[in-house]
Amino acid sequence: MDKGEGSLQGPVTCGSWIRRPENLNLVVLGRSRCGSSCPSLLQIFSFDPKTTSLSNSPLATFVLEAEEGDPVAIAVHPSGDDFVCSLSNGSCKAFELYGHETNTKLLAKELASLHGIGPQKCITFSIDGAKFAAGGLDGHLRIVEWPSLRKILDEPRAHKSVRDIDFSLDSEFLASTSTDGSARIWKIEDGVPLTTLSRKPDEKIELCRFSKGGTKPFLFCTVKKGDNSLTGVWDIGTWNKIGHKRLIRKSASVMSISHDGKYLSLGSKDGDVCVVEVKKMQIHHYSKRLHLGTNIASLEFCPSERVVLTTSIEWGAQVTKLNVPKDWKEWQIYLVLLGLFLASAVAFYIFFENSDSFWNFPMGKHQPAIPKFNPIHRDPKSYDDQNSWGPVDM
Repeated sequence: MDKGEGSLQGPVTCGSWIRRPENLNLVVLGRSRCGSSCPSLLQIFSFDPKTTSLSNSPLATFVLEAEEGDPVAIAVHPSGDDFVCSLSNGSCKAFELYGHETNTKLLAKELASLHGIGPQKCITFSIDGAKFAAGGLDGHLRIVEWPSLRKILDEPRAHKSVRDIDFSLDSEFLASTSTDGSARIWKIEDGVPLTTLSRKPDEKIELCRFSKGGTKPFLFCTVKKGDNSLTGVWDIGTWNKIGHKRLIRKSASVMSISHDGKYLSLGSKDGDVCVVEVKKMQIHHYSKRLHLGTNIASLEFCPSERVVLTTSIEWGAQVTKLNVPKDWKEWQIYLVLLGLFLASAVAFYIFFENSDSFWNFPMGKHQPAIPKFNPIHRDPKSYDDQNSWGPVDM
């Protein structure tokens, strides 16, 4: 899907996946105003996993008022029932998604405490959906409860200008980076900064994402060092850097991690997309010039498929199937377990049929295999086979 799909549509500024019940995946796109006859829009599209494509026409469209400005960023609630869109006029607006796929509608909701707070480049929900964070171009960082919007953290001078933010898997920490190259870790419940990530004078920390696997808690950050772009890994327990690796040539403009935590993805400023297996930090997919020569604005993994959604102002929205190993489906796992059970049963049967006669117990009332019992009288003193199983150590 490109920006030329329809003459009355502006360029795509942001986008995100929406996971609906029964593993139905939708995509929400934000389009900026283009002339007086082309207003700012929010559009919902369906996704077909068989063809790896979005629907040609939107399921629902919401037209933004001129005074609201253009969509800047979108954060979808984990439930898939609603999402928040930050607008260029300096407000955040919530939208409820209701109806079926064939009759999808958007209902706008005003967020009084997030109205007129200034342009918010970074917005996100916690994994459990109980918290919402927003980082402003003015450096103001906010964390509120959702949906009550009760303030948890309100720091006007968190950074010079917030560049990226992300919640940890357990919603205990929030990482934030600044345009000046610094990065801070916030203890959410206490509402205070916990630490500042260490870096060398010639290094600038740009993007941040917490691991989502649940086994080894790490923080991934992209680091600009001279002309090199590196991906560093920090240990959450000590907040010490434990290693780094060069994955893409040019600086990353956006970073994302899959919902199961297996893959990390980077989008570069020249339109490349790199997908890395987290366990070994090895590249499994590389799309060169996916958005030719253009800064990738947003990058996000599909909730249930090995597919990524990317957007850029020049090339619009694109969905790309990843060239990574296929995951085991639940029915495949059960089929393998059933096969192992049947193989074990067959092996036991073969062993039973060919085993020693001591274990082949004849069945039934008449047992010809058992010789008739003839008692033999022996002298107790000469009964030398009474310990035929050997001596017993008491």
